[in-house]
Amino acid sequence: MTTIMPQSELVRKAAAYLAEELNKTPSKSLGTLLDEAGMRFNLTPLDAAALERLFQKTGGKAD
Repeated sequence: MTTIMPQSELVRKAAAYLAEELNKTPSKSLGTLLDEAGMRFNLTPLDAAALERLFQKTGGKAD
């Protein structure tokens, strides 16, 4: 059986994934990680853009 998650939950999971990956491998570019998160969590272009702005403002750290 397939579980359908609300889009906001997917964005939260993607943000957590980005924060973890940036801490694990800071040499990886934000763009690459956003592409991976977009595919993994089925993000819309608007979701990906919002996450990009968030992580650029925080310098790649999500507190």
